[in-house]
Amino acid sequence: MINIIDLIARWLLGLIFIVFGLNGFLHFIPMPEPTPESGAFFYALLKTGYFLPVLKLAEIISGVLLVLGRFVPLALTLLAPVIVQIFLFHIFLDHSGIGIAVIIIVAEIYLAYTYRDNFKSLFGKHTDK
Repeated sequence: MINIIDLIARWLLGLIFIVFGLNGFLHFIPMPEPTPESGAFFYALLKTGYFLPVLKLAEIISGVLLVLGRFVPLALTLLAPVIVQIFLFHIFLDHSGIGIAVIIIVAEIYLAYTYRDNFKSLFGKHTDK
């Protein structure tokens, strides 16, 4: 049986990353004016020419996986470093989005705990080889 809280957390996290991932390509949500520090950070990422498109594609794919309930541990693993970066970005560079950053990190931690059995082999002391 599907736990309703698990479903809400998956859909919430998935939809956030689908919407903001698509926004990275389609620019349908106007973004607030960046602080000088956050603007410099984004400019550096943009200048690579590859980083933001790869990031946004990973966000979209992970979001779709979460919404569909397919390969959820993989989606959580792909999103973990992205979510940590989003959270730290809003703590250190731009406090305006800290609310949504807290929501996504709480949802990620909750889902990682919910799917913890899938991650046990990653943290085992012994390996087969």
